[in-house]
Amino acid sequence: MPITNYPNPKAIVTNYKPGPYDGKREMTMDQFKEWIKQFDGDADGRISRDELKEAIRSTRAWFPGWKANRGVKAADANRDGFIDNSEITALMEFAEKNLSIKIMP
Repeated sequence: MPITNYPNPKAIVTNYKPGPYDGKREMTMDQFKEWIKQFDGDADGRISRDELKEAIRSTRAWFPGWKANRGVKAADANRDGFIDNSEITALMEFAEKNLSIKIMP
């Protein structure tokens, strides 16, 4: 018996672009900032290691805890254990290299 309540598979793809696809999520720097900001659970304007872990987990990446540790280490210039607005560019660079995210101009 065929399943009839399946959604249209073409309707699921919202950001389709014909041509080569490298498997990376594409977003602008502003979209990246908005995306990461939604994981700032305590709304202090900084991203903690645990908050970054939840963001990475949302991408379905493997080893989110390990990647969060590496991300904070790579982006946290003042070594306070948090990523603030002045360090977001370094976090974006980490995300491009390690989280299959592509920042578009």
